[in-house]
Amino acid sequence: MKAVRLSGLSAAAGAQTETPKLELCEVERPSRKTAADVLVRVLCVGLDGTDRELVSEKYGVPPEGEHSLIIGHESLGVVEEAGEDSGFTAGELVCALVRRPCTDPGCVNCRNGKQDFCETGEYVERGIKGAHGYLSEYYVEDARYLVRVPAGLLRYGMLTEPQSIVEKVWDEVQRIQQRLVWQPTTAVVLGSGPLGLLAALTCRCLGLDTLVWSKSAPDSPGADIVRACGAEFQQAVERRAEAAGAGAAAGTARSTDAAAATGTGAGAGAGTGAGDGARAASSPLSELLQAKGKRADLIVECTGFSPLAFDAMTALGPNGVLALLGVTPGSRHIRVASDAINQELVLENKCVFGSVNASRQDFETGLYRLQQIEERFPGVLDRLMTDRLTLERVPELDFGKIAIKAVVDVIPREQWSGLVQEQGAGIANSFSV
Repeated sequence: MKAVRLSGLSAAAGAQTETPKLELCEVERPSRKTAADVLVRVLCVGLDGTDRELVSEKYGVPPEGEHSLIIGHESLGVVEEAGEDSGFTAGELVCALVRRPCTDPGCVNCRNGKQDFCETGEYVERGIKGAHGYLSEYYVEDARYLVRVPAGLLRYGMLTEPQSIVEKVWDEVQRIQQRLVWQPTTAVVLGSGPLGLLAALTCRCLGLDTLVWSKSAPDSPGADIVRACGAEFQQAVERRAEAAGAGAAAGTARSTDAAAATGTGAGAGAGTGAGDGARAASSPLSELLQAKGKRADLIVECTGFSPLAFDAMTALGPNGVLALLGVTPGSRHIRVASDAINQELVLENKCVFGSVNASRQDFETGLYRLQQIEERFPGVLDRLMTDRLTLERVPELDFGKIAIKAVVDVIPREQWSGLVQEQGAGIANSFSV
């Protein structure tokens, strides 16, 4: 079968001496080995910033004993064959979880189905770390890690994985904010890549006044989607002193939101002492919110540009929550107004947390949310998927030229509906929204 793999890898992330290379290849079609295994025929796979960074940052880890890795972790497929103990039947539409638990008996989260909170770091992630991904014509998966997708989500079910990242954040925010009486009105999303846009769409579904702060142009496809859901788009402006320094060295994020990051915050060359407090309080993001009379109850950072995280800490309103989703490769160093930031965090009860990966519950909530987004803002999810590719085109893909979101159609879209069987009784999931 055909697959896209990343060659030239080593067993340790980042240990490669040469730049890994994407290539289309023929590999053996996988087969079921247990009664719980399911053979899935892949319809399409979404690509994101993680896939880009596997090449540019050299952190992909192949399966043990191998030197290449089939990429792709945002999957949508249809069951081809199902083991008798799997609970699945041929024709069902499915997506797959990404992370598998570590084997350490002391990791209580992995032992209890919460591998997205693994404590050892020895987890496995398909298409990223230690296991092949889904960018192939078929894959085999244990039924425990498959999630049924309603046939009505056929057009955009491949967005379930990135949406699950947003749902995990909202679930965590709700749990954290049980500490007080919280009545949020305003959310700020940093970045207008796929993850940032899904976060903005989710905030609008939750009834929040939403502002998206991004370096993208006001007439960009992402900005149009922001306005289409009733959110406000604001183009970020760099300080001239930082534009040639920290901005040029900006890191990347899990999604392509890194391209929408801004060189703000207490940047390189900032002073220390009392002067820093004023600088932190007058960052462009803080100034914008003050000028608009808005208080940021929730900020979702999706760019991975690390200086912006510190800027967001000062822009966050009292009792607010800042969620950091962007992953920052590299070794950037900046000087920050640490006293001022610490003072605001303590005296204003601000909360900052990081979040990565997602659980089955988050995937199921994500399916619900995608349906909600499509009902409230018809066609917006189709507009988010701007670049459609075939397997043959992936090795030559320039990630920097993707308008918003790239999706690889392993099977032509006009053939999808003929492969999927309708679920007569529908799909019942249990989650909190």
